[in-house]
Amino acid sequence: MDGTGGPGGGCTEPRELLTIGAFARASRLSPKALRLYDELGLLRPARVDPANGYRRYAPAQLDAARLVAWLRRLGMPLARIREVCALPHPAAADAVAAYWAQAEADTAARRDLAVFLVDQLSRKDTTMNASPTPLSLRAAAGTDGGLVRTVNQDAAYAGPRLLAVADGYGPGGGPAGLAAIDALRPLEGQDLVPEQDPEGTGLLNSLEAAARRANLAVQRLGADRVPGEPGGGEAGCTLTALLRSGSRFGLLHVGDSRAYVLRDSGLVRITHDHSLVQSLVDEGRLTPEEVPAYPQRALLVRALDGGAAFAPDLQVVDARPGDRYLLCTDGLYGALPAGALQDALAAAAGPEEAVRDLIALAREAGGPDNIGCVVADPTAA
Repeated sequence: MDGTGGPGGGCTEPRELLTIGAFARASRLSPKALRLYDELGLLRPARVDPANGYRRYAPAQLDAARLVAWLRRLGMPLARIREVCALPHPAAADAVAAYWAQAEADTAARRDLAVFLVDQLSRKDTTMNASPTPLSLRAAAGTDGGLVRTVNQDAAYAGPRLLAVADGYGPGGGPAGLAAIDALRPLEGQDLVPEQDPEGTGLLNSLEAAARRANLAVQRLGADRVPGEPGGGEAGCTLTALLRSGSRFGLLHVGDSRAYVLRDSGLVRITHDHSLVQSLVDEGRLTPEEVPAYPQRALLVRALDGGAAFAPDLQVVDARPGDRYLLCTDGLYGALPAGALQDALAAAAGPEEAVRDLIALAREAGGPDNIGCVVADPTAA
């Protein structure tokens, strides 16, 4: 959109031009905002004085300026506004409707996360002053190659205390995921006494140490492989795991596999993707609905790859009977929207049925990637 045509333009030879101050008052945009939008190519002046640089605008540009102001009030990123303003009016209306539908979905997800956090924080003082309910786990794990990939590089594990998923990448990705989970398995026999670890520090330290062993295992695996041979070359994986201790979970996360909890408030994601597209969304340079079409959507900014710069996310999550936890790779959540995940988890009688149903739904959605998931129900011991 510019000052000489299109939805935001004026006439090529405007009869009457407004100063930037007059145009700012009429459009309800500040002169500072108008200068920024000019620099970004979002709302060009009809004319710029070559001698003093003064910007002047055509009255016909007021509608475009007001549209920009309204879209900014909606919270739309500037890059998206540029695209909307360049569209014919019917297409622009559809684009605004799609943006707002996504904004409402994002708001609902943040609301559910807020409810989850309020519940977590509210229970902190209670559990400090009372004996928490000991929990056991009923869990199931499953993987599927999907309908497109020729090799299944996802791995999943569900034990009495440990839950984990890994998504391998590169020629050695499948063995990398298996090696990473194998490095965590000794945690099954290292139950910590919650009363002796009230802040969960020991729990997280145990997880971090195991994660570093997993990273070393991936490093050794890569060193033993020869590029050009079957299964040789690059080896790496994501890793997301939960380790039960009493009525709590220690959460370990690196990469773009995910952990969710289904609770009264709905389905809440408790991990944050370590991916390029998530970084762009966080910076406002990419919208969530643009992620599936982004060419580098699979690029990770953190992973288990044997490198020295290994920085997993670690946190403590308070669990309770009635929760249902889901750990999954991007082959599941990338194929199914959050609503479908929630519906399938809520409808399943138990973890085994939930895993079976989720994999079937992902395959029905095209199964474009390997599918790995773990579903677990904490129950009173």
